[in-house]
Amino acid sequence: MRFKIYIKGVVLSVGIGVVSLFIATLTPLVSSMLIGLLLGILIGNTMRIPEAYNKGIQYTSGKMLEFSLLFLAIGINFSHITRIGASSFILLSLAVLAVLAFSLIYTKKLNQNNSGTFLVGFGTAICGSSAIAAISPSITTDKKDIAISLAVVNLIGTIGMLVLPGLLNYLSLSPLRSGFIIGGGLHSVANVAGAGFAVGDETARIAITIKLARVALLSPAMILYSYFIRKDSVSNWKEHFKLPWYVWSFVGISIIATFIPIPAPAIKESENIGKIILTIAMAAIGIKVSFKTLLQSGRNAMLFGLALFLFFLLVLVLFSVNM
Repeated sequence: MRFKIYIKGVVLSVGIGVVSLFIATLTPLVSSMLIGLLLGILIGNTMRIPEAYNKGIQYTSGKMLEFSLLFLAIGINFSHITRIGASSFILLSLAVLAVLAFSLIYTKKLNQNNSGTFLVGFGTAICGSSAIAAISPSITTDKKDIAISLAVVNLIGTIGMLVLPGLLNYLSLSPLRSGFIIGGGLHSVANVAGAGFAVGDETARIAITIKLARVALLSPAMILYSYFIRKDSVSNWKEHFKLPWYVWSFVGISIIATFIPIPAPAIKESENIGKIILTIAMAAIGIKVSFKTLLQSGRNAMLFGLALFLFFLLVLVLFSVNM
């Protein structure tokens, strides 16, 4: 039967994913997605993977990446936007748009439409790994670019979580300003919570609220970003609405989750399932990335990611003056 050509690669990817999930329980500061990616790269570069595994690995890295988003979408709730107030939301939206514009201009004008920097830009602006996973299938099929962007965004997010609390304490900013900068600038909710509580409980509460509002921007930002990336190659305006099935599914589920009350345990369980599937997909992506390619392309992506992150923080600091 046809599924037999996939089974070996799927089982290998799932096995690496399960090990990664276990390791993540021992290292809570590092996401299971990043561990899965790195473990996949390590195994793919140190072991000879038979040809019979390729179909399954390719299937897992593509379809499971898309499928994971349907579970993660349940946690996207537009009501979080109303909880931070109109002025804070406007400032946050402008900061996100500034980062997206920076990455688009840099990539289109100076970097020859490199899909990796598109992904780093989107991941930095919204919510790290989940944002990259959400938009990557509509931007590139190059697993190398996906792997590098995920590694860069996760690494910078972890560095930011460790460095930002000390800097904000040194500047003696108010909890409102500190929470806005942390929630607006760091990549994942875990990064935000870690940095926020390192500054103070009030700062953490504000930072997490800001972060959740930023995550709620994922659906509209994904459509807007895809439009600007594709606009030069699309002649008919109707083509802009021909986005991958999972994009419209993601948007639809997000809208439903906003207007129909979903029990918190169900949302938590759905997010956990999404992260498990995404970890397995990251493991499969990592298997096909060589160390040599990672080192050659990763350096430029890392420099761009750092520059973009610092630009984002500068914009947030300037905007927070008005709070």
